[in-house]
Amino acid sequence: MSEKREHFSSRLGFILAAAGSAVGIGNLVGFPVSATKNGGGAFLLVYALFVIFICLPVMMAEMAMGRKAQKDPLGSYKFLAGNDPKWNFAGFLAVLTPFMIAVFYMVITVWIFGYLSQTAFGNLDALAQPDNFGTFINSYTVFGYMAVVAIIVNLILVGGVKEGIEKAAKFMMPALFVLLTALVVYVLTLDNAMAGVKYYVVPDFSKMDASVLNGALAQAFFSLSLGMGILMTYASYISKKDDIVGSAKMVAVTDSMVAFIAGLMVLPAIFSFNPDTDPSNLSDSSVSMIFVYLPKILLALQADIGYVGASIVAFVFFLLVFFAAITSLVSIVEVPTATLSDRKGISRKKALAILTLSTGVLTVLCTMSFGMVDSLTKFVSYGGADKSLFDIVYDVFYDTILPLNGLMVCLFVMYRWKKANLSAELSQGCEGYIGSFTEKYVNFSLSTFIPAILLLIFVNTVATKFFAFSIFGF
Repeated sequence: MSEKREHFSSRLGFILAAAGSAVGIGNLVGFPVSATKNGGGAFLLVYALFVIFICLPVMMAEMAMGRKAQKDPLGSYKFLAGNDPKWNFAGFLAVLTPFMIAVFYMVITVWIFGYLSQTAFGNLDALAQPDNFGTFINSYTVFGYMAVVAIIVNLILVGGVKEGIEKAAKFMMPALFVLLTALVVYVLTLDNAMAGVKYYVVPDFSKMDASVLNGALAQAFFSLSLGMGILMTYASYISKKDDIVGSAKMVAVTDSMVAFIAGLMVLPAIFSFNPDTDPSNLSDSSVSMIFVYLPKILLALQADIGYVGASIVAFVFFLLVFFAAITSLVSIVEVPTATLSDRKGISRKKALAILTLSTGVLTVLCTMSFGMVDSLTKFVSYGGADKSLFDIVYDVFYDTILPLNGLMVCLFVMYRWKKANLSAELSQGCEGYIGSFTEKYVNFSLSTFIPAILLLIFVNTVATKFFAFSIFGF
């Protein structure tokens, strides 16, 4: 099977595709707001340290597993474990997680596409109304947008690795950078924009506490697509000549750079139109910021550039967010697609058809859980609150399971696959890796403090989400 497996045509194609999976909605809005509220430059520094010293080793481990096995996550665990049944659960969870994450990410991507379409039709004033978002997500037009997004994702994935994923990444990622840079340049020319930059980059270490550190690490881990099986799957499409160590660093740098630059767009815009903004009052929710708060800010541009000009800027912003969402969604759906194709021996088209139907049903149900159907809106109660079906999918598979998947990767590569095999795989395409400080650090960190940290995050998340109790006391 590995001989017939399709591969990326170039290292650049792999890096752009992997970076596309990492660069998502959270990078563009959630990260800048978290940084501003939690110490500005201090948060940025801590985030960067977490990426370098905790996230990168896990990235390298996931990529090494995928390339060595040349299989999907489930197949990788089985192949590298010698069919040891004790690791079947880890492989199964590594596939189930992106399958479920695709459901809630599809819902949000549909909303973004809906707002993008409305800005194209010149309806920015309607989007800025306080009750618009609630009305929109409970309107049946959302299902029309859903059909279009599903078609776009399937058209990309049906093309395969080279003609689909790689081509889309080579177009969308450079386009994302161009759009983001253009918006940053424009926003920084606005009055009082530098006030936002100051809040964003000037360090305030007094705000750094245990909860902020936990949030920064969680943000870094989630942002880089760790624990989703994406990097393992994408690495199965690269050759032994490619440098995994260097590629992992490039993906991390690209993802972090987009997140940082996005802050130079979002925060200056907010402070320009509301100089009295209190950063502590900004919403932590990317959904709230994108669909409720920012349309008001974008509409305010009409005072300087007119309504048409403001609509154009809004269109560019939502196009930027849509590109980020689509590249991530494609990567997420590719994991179960590859698994179905590999495990069942079926074509990519058949696998996509099965996934479109199964995830489609769940996506429709989650979409209807915001008020359309009361039983789905108040589906269950835990953590002291009523939760919708959408909340359950998000809380369980995004917030909770990802660190557990990362923990399993660490334990597997260190204590089942063994350090020597991991080092041997990472040395392929990376001359000088064996015996280097990087090798020593990766092996030490993955076998000691990184799994301990991920275990603490997992346990604390379960306690906080489902029992309204934090083991850290915050």
